Amino acid sequence: MARIKGAMMTRKRRNKILKLAKGYFGAKSKHFKMAKQAVMKSGQYAYIGRRQKKRDFRRLWITRISAAANLNGMNYSTFMNGCKKAGIGLNRKMLSEIAISDPAGFTAIAEQAKAAL
Repeated sequence: MARIKGAMMTRKRRNKILKLAKGYFGAKSKHFKMAKQAVMKSGQYAYIGRRQKKRDFRRLWITRISAAANLNGMNYSTFMNGCKKAGIGLNRKMLSEIAISDPAGFTAIAEQAKAAL
């Protein structure tokens, strides 16, 4: 029985890594060993970045809500506490969108939050 050699699978595996490393600077896109390290590191950065994106957007929404609440004479924490007590079930993303696109609507929500306190 003939011995099966791994040349085809090895070449496929290496080409897969080199394809992922396409566009990297210098030898990182040409040499398998360096490309493998660069692809692994970029995968770690991508994983971390997907989590950081969620944090960054939440910070942005909170900043926007805080600015809009200050215009209505409240700070962020009292506004959110009032919303919770008033039973307003809007999340921070929607509240920030309302604050930008519909200031009158946000003022109405802020009045409800004030009344609930």
